[in-house]
Amino acid sequence: MLAARAPAAPERPPNVVIIYADDLGYGDLGCYGSPLKTPNLDRMASEGVRLTHFYSAAPACSPSRSSLLTGRYPTRVGVPHVLFPNSTTGLNDGEVTIAQMLKPLGYRTACVGKWHLGHLPQFLPDRRGFDSYFGIPYSNDMTPRPLIQQAKGVTETLEQQATLATLIPRYTAKATAFIEEAKDSPFFLYMPHTYPHIPLDASDSFRGKSPFGLYGDVIQELDWSVGEVLRTIQKIGQDRNTLVVFSSDNGPWFQGSPGHLRGRKGSTLEGGVRVPCIARMPGRVAKGRTSDGVTSTMDMLPTIGALTGAALPNSLLDGINILDILEARTRSIDREALLMFDGWHLQCARWKKWKLHVARHNSYVYSPPPPGGRLNLPLRPPELYNVVDDVDESYDVAEKNPDVVREIEDRMGRLLGGFPQPVRDHRLETVRHKTRPPEAGRLPGRAPAEKE
Repeated sequence: MLAARAPAAPERPPNVVIIYADDLGYGDLGCYGSPLKTPNLDRMASEGVRLTHFYSAAPACSPSRSSLLTGRYPTRVGVPHVLFPNSTTGLNDGEVTIAQMLKPLGYRTACVGKWHLGHLPQFLPDRRGFDSYFGIPYSNDMTPRPLIQQAKGVTETLEQQATLATLIPRYTAKATAFIEEAKDSPFFLYMPHTYPHIPLDASDSFRGKSPFGLYGDVIQELDWSVGEVLRTIQKIGQDRNTLVVFSSDNGPWFQGSPGHLRGRKGSTLEGGVRVPCIARMPGRVAKGRTSDGVTSTMDMLPTIGALTGAALPNSLLDGINILDILEARTRSIDREALLMFDGWHLQCARWKKWKLHVARHNSYVYSPPPPGGRLNLPLRPPELYNVVDDVDESYDVAEKNPDVVREIEDRMGRLLGGFPQPVRDHRLETVRHKTRPPEAGRLPGRAPAEKE
């Protein structure tokens, strides 16, 4: 008589690691055309999928992080602007993060790095589904910059002023230790690095080693950190069961390369919001593929939900599941127009190969404001760019494509009706401004007859 066969052990859900750089430009990685040496990230791209039209939901730190973790526009989740040490707000309490979505499946969760979604106790990572946290609660150019850790409900300040030179190796040590400790259960590691946000610094092992100055040193140390995380995942035997995603929160600030894209951090031009993204999971994510499909940081939550089988939040998601792109079943997925905000202000939208600009500030974000202050002004007429063929948004083709302009404007209008009242109020305020006739290559200006 044959012995009864024991039931098969339930399949372990896949692990997820998101490594998120701060102010890293589209052109700062070797696999995106940079002269900087990034061998680990280049290898990760050769073993996975590299996304070439991947967008952050905002051109600044806090809003982009809120969208990555929730799959929703920052203007929906209470973080339209960058938060500071004196801020009293943070990510809305009712929002569900990736960590909270995964916890019911038994995931161990950790956040290592820059949080920047509220520094008061009710907004910190331990209230957002993370079992542990180690890092700086906001940007490294803000004072004070405490290095804190959270574990088992206890928050401890390790340094009142975090030592910048040792941040990357300390983050890496914490991240790899968590992976080893969590090896017997599914885990989610969210690793939002502090760098290359200024002020920059690197450890003794990397400082002065790049021919491209301190910025190059920092990028090479970030690349080393990615390599250490990948090696640790291989060491615990979970290489084929772990999705690793690398991206950046927005475009480069004063240093770094937007990769021939127009604009930088703080702008909804391509250089401020189009960022590198690499995904790797051997045997699941396609090897050595590139996709020019329109994708977004907001797609991470629904994609991870599909990968792991986790139940999605009940709230309206703005991101879509892009697993078919990562698994090379399709090059792109039809999606609604992707809106681009600067704070509360709706400025442009990407739809298919087109990008329509309907508003722009009358000064650059880090320049002195003009008389009357910095204003978000309407573009009359709107500007339309084919950002597939015209990657640096050099040639306005709105006049030749009126049907496309109307289509995108209609989509923007329909979507706007579902946003919080401040978004609609700011849009109404913008369109009421009287502006000068457009001048090629100039920022929009107020009409001379309008008093300041």
